[in-house]
Order: sequence, then C-alpha cells, then structure tokens
Amino acid sequence: MSWQPLIVLALTVAVAAFVQGSSGLGFALIVAPVAGILAPGLVPVFVLASMIPLNLYVAWRERTSLDLRGAGWIIGARLAATPAGLALLWLIPERSLGVFVGVATVLAAVVSLAAPVFTPGRAAYVGAGAVTGLTETATGVGGPPLALVYQHRTPAELRSTVAACFLVGEVASLALLFAAGKAEVSELGWAVALLPAVAVGAWLSRLVHHRLDARRMRLCVLAFALVSGIVLMLGF
Repeated sequence: MSWQPLIVLALTVAVAAFVQGSSGLGFALIVAPVAGILAPGLVPVFVLASMIPLNLYVAWRERTSLDLRGAGWIIGARLAATPAGLALLWLIPERSLGVFVGVATVLAAVVSLAAPVFTPGRAAYVGAGAVTGLTETATGVGGPPLALVYQHRTPAELRSTVAACFLVGEVASLALLFAAGKAEVSELGWAVALLPAVAVGAWLSRLVHHRLDARRMRLCVLAFALVSGIVLMLGF
C-alpha cells in the first residue's frame, strides 16, 4: 500500500474511532467499506483487530452502565454463530468479498434506519448476537444488529454493552480465522501500525461523548454507511 491510501485509511480509522467512542457504533461501518476499496485483503482481519483496543477502552470507560443480562445472551449467540461467518469466507471468492461487504453494510444500515421502536427481550438479544457473529466474522461489520437492540436505551448503556459484546466476539472471530488459515499475521501488523489513529479518535471521543446527541450521530453514521456500501458495490 502506498502512502496516499495509507493516509486515507489512517484518517478514516481516526474518524471511525471518534464516532464509535462517542455514539457506540460506526467503526466497522465506516472503516470496512473504505478498507475494502483501498485494500480488500485487509477485510475482515484488519477491521476486527483495530476494534479490540477501542472497545476495551469504551467498555472500561463506561463499565457502570453495562447491561450484563443482555450482553450475556448476545455474546452466547454471537459465539455460536461465529463458525457460520467463517463458512461464508470459504464460500465467497476473495474477488467478490468487497461486493459482499458492500451489500452487508447497506442492508444493515437500511434495517437500522427502518426498524420501529421496540423493547428488546431474550429473542432480540439472541437474534442480534447470531447475526453479528455471522456478518462480523465474514466482513468485520456487526454493529447495526446491536444498535437496533439498544437504540432506545441510554447512550452510555449502548456504548458500554455494544463495546463489551464486540470485544469478546472480535477475539473469538480472530482466533477462529487464524486457526482456519483465513488470516495473516501481516494483517495484524496494519492494525498495530494504525493504533495511534485509533488512540487519537478514542481520546477525542472522551472529550465529547457525554455531550453529543447520540441519535443524530447514529443517523450520520448510517447515512455514511449507505453511501460507502453503494460505492463499494459499484467499484467491484
């Protein structure tokens, strides 16, 4: 990768870390389409690895708001669905992965935008966890189902619970991808190299997360995801 795409990717990662640190979602929705356009081989390992330190920080920062019951159901279902996400990577040719990422991103954003107000129960938690395990393992994008479940809770509860669920799931997905030979150590190198961009975005989110209108931020993220997903689909 030349320095121009690297700068674009670093800026994208910093913005995405700021958005997710502030609103609770958005990192993968922003980074996955851009990474898919610049370097398709980085998806999903680079996205998953880059999110681990960010979600560890957010989960710790707002640990007092964590929904333990909901997180337990989501994590259990997410871990159970992880092998199915790996199967998608075996079934989808690498040259078509960008299209799949774009389609998954657009569908997730549309569902998140169109979903009615509801009070989640066990079935909703399990469903969100299963879909997240499938899509995040295959593409790195898994936030919208969790955002749907927690979209009407307090911003702190959304941020902390989604971060905790992501954290466990990302570690599981990466472990399975490496065990199956679908990940390379070099892809982790890119995540380490861009860790300062994650840190900058996370630090900036600390300054404003308690003052931002989470609903407006969510709409902006999903709108960006729609545009990026469409561009990614048309570009392959």
